[in-house]
Amino acid sequence: MGKLHTIGKITVRVYANDHLPPHFHIVAPDFEALVEITSLTVLKGSLPKAGRPALDWASQNKAAIIAEWNRINPRFPA
Repeated sequence: MGKLHTIGKITVRVYANDHLPPHFHIVAPDFEALVEITSLTVLKGSLPKAGRPALDWASQNKAAIIAEWNRINPRFPA
């Protein structure tokens, strides 16, 4: 599984063989959010204030997230 970045107890991940639209997960002990890569829209779950640093990181690293999505989900390129 594509672990991209960790901020404290919050992890940004891309899962292999995942579904469309291209997205990533922000995972923490108290919450999980599924976030669309290009718009950074939360599609599922919740993203409390504590998750903002991960979303800020994602906004600055979209190319890395897209590259990881494309690497492990080649049938659904972003």
